Amino acid sequence: MPTPVPTPPTALPDVEVAAGTAGGVPVAVLTRTADGPALIGPGGDELTPEWAEAVGLTGKAGEVHRAPLAATARWSVGIGTGAAKHWRTAGAALARAVNALLENQPDSGQSLQVVLPDDTDAEQAGWFATGLRLGGYRFRVTGDTPAPRLRSIRLVVSERDRRDRIAAEVKRTGVLSWATALTRDLANAPSDVKDPAWLAKTAARVVGKPKGLTAQVRDEKWLAEHGFGGLLAVGGGSSRPPRLVHLTWAPPGAAGPHIALVGKGITFDTGGVSIKPNEGMHLMRTDMAGGAAVIAAVAAIAKLGLPIRVSGLVPCAENHLSGSSYRPGDVVRHYGGKTTEITNTDAEGRVVLADALTYAHQDLDADLLVDVATLTGAMKVSLGTRIGGLFTNDDALAARITAASETAGEALWRMPLLDHLAAEVPSHIADVRQCPPGPGAITAALFLREFTGGLPWAHLDIAGPARADRSYDDVVPGATGFAARTLVEFVAAYAS
Repeated sequence: MPTPVPTPPTALPDVEVAAGTAGGVPVAVLTRTADGPALIGPGGDELTPEWAEAVGLTGKAGEVHRAPLAATARWSVGIGTGAAKHWRTAGAALARAVNALLENQPDSGQSLQVVLPDDTDAEQAGWFATGLRLGGYRFRVTGDTPAPRLRSIRLVVSERDRRDRIAAEVKRTGVLSWATALTRDLANAPSDVKDPAWLAKTAARVVGKPKGLTAQVRDEKWLAEHGFGGLLAVGGGSSRPPRLVHLTWAPPGAAGPHIALVGKGITFDTGGVSIKPNEGMHLMRTDMAGGAAVIAAVAAIAKLGLPIRVSGLVPCAENHLSGSSYRPGDVVRHYGGKTTEITNTDAEGRVVLADALTYAHQDLDADLLVDVATLTGAMKVSLGTRIGGLFTNDDALAARITAASETAGEALWRMPLLDHLAAEVPSHIADVRQCPPGPGAITAALFLREFTGGLPWAHLDIAGPARADRSYDDVVPGATGFAARTLVEFVAAYAS
């Protein structure tokens, strides 16, 4: 029997915005870099120059110190120069420090309060709240009683108009943080539990039932009846059959384009007949991180009530090795009839995405397409582990997604779609070949473009930033939740 796992979504610390401090709640004091000694913010009157010199206080972003035992303040946390990204780093570092203390001193308090300086704006406070919520995120399958964690933070803002603006942004970023955490939950779940049916069922549950949102789960019989040959081929080697998750957000009065978000949902990837090396294969439980980002983004879009029609498609399958696995040399017929010559069964993500992209433009009448996938190791080699690749056939769409990623704090870099490599996509025995020769991430994108029906389309290859082996910003080791916030901000921009 599979081991029970934490039920997503993970509960995050509550962040409230209030007019005054609360008695008996530990205080964290903000510090800032300066030309001379670090500047100490409100509530830090007891943090003396002698103490600052003793701990080496600089105020740099994410610098956390325990305050003197006799002081009312419990912590100091640096916000650097006060740039928005520094506030996120500060919030995350503070959450980690509090949780580390609670591991050893469970009675040290699960609540905090921070008096924000008078020049703090809504964006800065929103990023601080994001760091506080996500910096201490943890997914662990254990039989032990979990240690207490940071549960609540009060941000104190005295002036009413500014408090209202900050409260609205903290609430909005709470939805975005929820989407990031849900993406992490789904991607972190071990694959003995997370088969295609579990992922589809969990997606349908967590999105809820707000008015205008529907969730459909298509099983292998429906997929066979409707000709989803790519998804069936990839999932054919597993005893746990594939699924297609179809989320629809169609709020009353929706305007703007109908946006289709498509996410790769490979719940485990052995590579199939083209089997992967053992080293690193355990990380393939996160090979559905793109699909998780789509599920979480559509749910967050509905929570925010954005007046834009959105369809979310996640083709879910296990790529396993067995007597029924698809093989190199096979010809797969996709939804819509286009055929693909298979050359590498470990390039399975593009095979399932091809079906879903075709379905989106042929049957759902989407106006534009965005797909998200942990698609190629080549992308990780090109851009490393903190930047995703952006491929698109539309400059205006590129600008919109880049702006959304900057707003979301998730870095993307536009990559080229090269004409001379596009000439390599056709196959001699099928319409297209799965792995044309050339730079792997670029040729994978060129393959996907064949299934977009000429619509404005963007492909996000997040093979690098979908996973992390160390903490940075609001990220912790494991699945990062990358792209969920970008997708929400991308859709939100159409509602502005």
